[in-house]
Amino acid sequence: MKKWITTILFLIISSVLFTACQSNDESAEYESTAEDTMNTEAVEEKSEEFKLKEESATTDQTGSQDQETKATDSIENPTKINRKIIYTANLRLQVKQYNKAVDEINTQIQEKGGYIVESHTYGGADDQLKEGMITARIPQEQFQTFLQFIENGDMKVLENSVSGEDVTEEYVDLESRLKSKKVVEERLLSFMEKAEKTEDLLKISEDLATVQEEIEQITGRLNYLQNKSDLATVTIHLQENKVNIPSVNNKELNTWEKTKQQFMKSTNFLLSSFSGLFVFIVGSFPLLLILGIVCFIIYRISRKNRQEKQNRN
Repeated sequence: MKKWITTILFLIISSVLFTACQSNDESAEYESTAEDTMNTEAVEEKSEEFKLKEESATTDQTGSQDQETKATDSIENPTKINRKIIYTANLRLQVKQYNKAVDEINTQIQEKGGYIVESHTYGGADDQLKEGMITARIPQEQFQTFLQFIENGDMKVLENSVSGEDVTEEYVDLESRLKSKKVVEERLLSFMEKAEKTEDLLKISEDLATVQEEIEQITGRLNYLQNKSDLATVTIHLQENKVNIPSVNNKELNTWEKTKQQFMKSTNFLLSSFSGLFVFIVGSFPLLLILGIVCFIIYRISRKNRQEKQNRN
């Protein structure tokens, strides 16, 4: 009986020990598997990060090659690329009637599809001649036509300065960089969707914010160059040069009215003459008085001498 009890206890203890060993083996195997899994994930993350950098470098290199290819094509065959040229013109005009000239220029600007950026007028009070300045933006295809209107009009061109800046190379370079940055942005967005760790999300978010800021800067510069090349800037300085001839009436005068005008002119001339003579006499009275006294003394002395000569004879 004791042998049976001892045998049963031995079997129970053996089974318990076997189960514990098996549990330890399974735990070790799970930890090993988890560790391998973590290592695999780290390797995959590093691999993805390396791929991103490699793709970014490849994209930049491709963009650079595309830029060189475009630059080469533009040099060999200029018709393949749309040139981006910023035109600027400065004009100084002399006009007979300032308001009329300004109205004509404003009308031409509107007809050409442009708009006025700035306008100033100086003078004009107390019969002073007017001066002014107009700054306008004219579509490039209407730029030469507008300059011809100014040159062929009634306005006298005192100064004409036209300059152009070719920004095609910069524009093509910015377009290439923009494409590269957008590719990087798409890759970062895809990585953000797959990322599970907070650290990875933060790192990808920082890189994405940097790339998007660069995209906004490049886009802003492209829009600026596009606007400047599409619309030429024209600055016009105007100065009035005319002789004002006063007139009594704007309508034609008849004979009687002309006679009245001539009478008034003659009367005004006489009054002006007498007025000038009166002012001269009154203003010069002290000097004339002294001259009169001197002349009177000389006259008396000469008369007295004559009388003495006559008495002697």
